[in-house]
Amino acid sequence: MNVSKRIMQILVILALLFFCVLMALYPSETWHASVRGLSIWWDVLFPSLFPFLVLSELLLGFGIVHFLGTLLNPLMRPIFRVPGSGGFVFAVSCASGYPTGAKLTAQLWEQKLVTREEGERLVAFTTSSDPIFMIGAVSVGFFHNTSIAPILVASHYSAAILVGVLMRFHGRPAATLPSESPPAHGEHRNRFLSAIYAMHEARQADGRTLGELLRHAISSSLRLIIIVGGLVVFFSVIMELLVQTGWLGMLYTLTEQGLQLAGLPPSLSHSLVGGLFEVTLGAKEAGAASTSIPLVFKVAAAAFVLSWGGLSVHAQIMSVLSNTPMRYGPFLLARAIHAAVAPLLVILLWPLFMNISASPAFLENTLNPSVFAHTPGWNVIGITGIKMFVGMLATLLCLTWIRSLLIPKRSEK
Repeated sequence: MNVSKRIMQILVILALLFFCVLMALYPSETWHASVRGLSIWWDVLFPSLFPFLVLSELLLGFGIVHFLGTLLNPLMRPIFRVPGSGGFVFAVSCASGYPTGAKLTAQLWEQKLVTREEGERLVAFTTSSDPIFMIGAVSVGFFHNTSIAPILVASHYSAAILVGVLMRFHGRPAATLPSESPPAHGEHRNRFLSAIYAMHEARQADGRTLGELLRHAISSSLRLIIIVGGLVVFFSVIMELLVQTGWLGMLYTLTEQGLQLAGLPPSLSHSLVGGLFEVTLGAKEAGAASTSIPLVFKVAAAAFVLSWGGLSVHAQIMSVLSNTPMRYGPFLLARAIHAAVAPLLVILLWPLFMNISASPAFLENTLNPSVFAHTPGWNVIGITGIKMFVGMLATLLCLTWIRSLLIPKRSEK
């Protein structure tokens, strides 16, 4: 085991030295790639992630997670085998995108609200893209076709829910944590009153003032968002260097052969290979593919890229989970399942969402725009994220209420 670790360390050192040499050989390309990655971070990731990271930290401090955990536990526990607080994590991650789900899951583990295996299940299906990126950047900016937005969003989040249902079989059954056990106070027989009592107890246990909560929320969110930006810039440079040296040629060839065997357009290889490394690059290549390719296949390629997340997102998740016992393996398996299911859902749902005469992604001789020209303002990002968060929470609460009406009738028989 020690020998394998030493060999891995030597390989990593050699790879880093190799990329340092490439950066010296291609200084101009390295600089442009760094600026491009920094622009992606500032124009897309920062406004979509930072406000929700701060708000989620504040909500954790005020005990809202305990409140929602008590309400949503009857729904989340039997379906996904995670505590009810996972409903809050799922709603926030759908509104703000990756890696918010992993960040909140790590915080739940620190507060002993989830076990290691519950946290791994939660991270597996709460790592998703945000609606602003799928609608504003991908549908409008890359495809020039707003009609693909509903099917792209529906397939992405439906696949995430399916991943959550499949990942419920991950790990052994464990005893329920005390924080998620039924209320020990008999006077709080109503679940809503029990949720309020749990929120009050959590707020008292935290004990920090509003000023302290706000300062800690901003500082911790800034640390995470800076790490995310650094990883985006790093992988943007690595991808550009691999393109400049032609090392991706073999991978393009292998991907084209695989697509031909599957009866799919080989020219989608640039999108799939690019998406393996970075989401934005893969989605952009999908929109810029030849107009001779049917639109459904290009949208399916974009769904694959968004669901896989790219090595940049994987590195972000690994960074967030590094201080917890949660493992990377289950997350990798979940990303593979998500990336396989989402394109299939696009193809299956295509007749329901799209007309047969759907317009192509790009007209002939149309320039390929950058994502930054179609990035909505910060107010639009915030409003859309809040709508997604409230809508997802309302849906989960309605499902919990319906289940609470059905379960007592079954238990009485």
